Amino acid sequence: MNLISSKIDEMKDDLIESVQNIIRIKSVEDEPKEGMPFGEGVSKSLECALEISKKLGFKVVNLDGHVGYAEYGDGEEYVAALGHLDVVPEGDDWIYPAYGAEIHDGKIYGRGTTDDKGPIMASLYGLKAIKELGLPLSKKIRIIFGTNEETGSKDIEYYLEHEKAPVAGFTPDAEFPIINGEKGITIFDIVKTFGEKTTDGDVLVESIKGGIASNVVASLCETKLKAKETNKVCEEISKFAKENNIKFEVSHKNDEIELKVFGVSAHGSTPEKGINAIMQTIKILAELNLAQEDIKAFVKFLNDNIGEDVYGEKFGILLQDEASGKLSFNVGVIDLNDKVGRLTLNLRYPVTKTLDDMMTPFNERIKGTGIEIENFEHQKPLYFSPEHPLIKTLKNVYKEETGKEGELMSIGGGTYAKEMPNIVAFGPIFPGEPDVIHKPNEYIKIDDLILISKIYAKALYELAK
Repeated sequence: MNLISSKIDEMKDDLIESVQNIIRIKSVEDEPKEGMPFGEGVSKSLECALEISKKLGFKVVNLDGHVGYAEYGDGEEYVAALGHLDVVPEGDDWIYPAYGAEIHDGKIYGRGTTDDKGPIMASLYGLKAIKELGLPLSKKIRIIFGTNEETGSKDIEYYLEHEKAPVAGFTPDAEFPIINGEKGITIFDIVKTFGEKTTDGDVLVESIKGGIASNVVASLCETKLKAKETNKVCEEISKFAKENNIKFEVSHKNDEIELKVFGVSAHGSTPEKGINAIMQTIKILAELNLAQEDIKAFVKFLNDNIGEDVYGEKFGILLQDEASGKLSFNVGVIDLNDKVGRLTLNLRYPVTKTLDDMMTPFNERIKGTGIEIENFEHQKPLYFSPEHPLIKTLKNVYKEETGKEGELMSIGGGTYAKEMPNIVAFGPIFPGEPDVIHKPNEYIKIDDLILISKIYAKALYELAK
């Protein structure tokens, strides 16, 4: 379909401008307001996407601020590209402003450029090319703008209460070629309440705070301690941290010590690509002579059973299969004071395993420790056969547009494909490209943005013709 490619090339500047406009809106989930169920920033982002869609000539629908869509064509059934406009918090260490949408070296920089504002705009302009060319369709096509993918997918729940599901489609929210399997995902807190009993230890833990979200490897953890011999304790910390290649800063004033540990951020589905500042902090604290008995026991439990292991092996829950590999284990957030300690975990298990396979040994391990599980959330795994018509269509489109085989993959990341029937994840990251999702200095290459728009246009056309 060279006509589609040519039409998208003509719209290149408009597409870039639309991506920049929507990146400039900070759309991290916030306190709900009237008509803004996920906060003001997310709502503004949805309004912006629908305004762009309207200008491109599409019918638009806003479902009470939960989700919106642009629609083209006629028919009872529809196919869809389903993306999201909400983003994870920007975090630190950006070279360019996280919401500046600045262009440098052929790349647009900003939170959401790859995950997922850039790709859903590319899909929208792909649909614009189909509309401009007047290509014959037997089904309607929708570009669906989700707003709650990063923190629960309540938007899709709302959508399915008000609209029927697409008969086929994709979410541009993972990587190419095609994702036909997604691991099961659990997010939950492990919580321990501390008594006041102390031992003859010489260090008191006042607080530990680290991490920004369950699905991000923590890049910073900050700890406040108290000790009589602060010089001695700081020296112990420094010596151990240096011996273990831990990046840190430690300082003291009177009897108070502040410790900062610096890790490397990565997506929570691939914790092996990061360095977890929370668990490195726990490793340091396990070496100190802590005075509070319950905190000392909790730190020891975490160090012994999690440590820096990212596959659940130390916890006795390592699962793996041929289709999707090993279980992943991410400690995303810690919030601990002298009364209670809370860690938010993000565990993802292989597509052929069950929740019980993971949680039965997990519960066995925490038995008798006083550790409770709270705020438990679960998404079942997803798996499409290689022979499924949707998979075959996307494979053909990918090969036609890139000249490369459309190989199938399973991922640890959870996408809307788990929430919306008849959808799989398709792009936008090409093989061999760095994964910048959820990291500082997230970007999308402009050449890739244009190419994915062509791929998505062709895919939507093939599914709807």
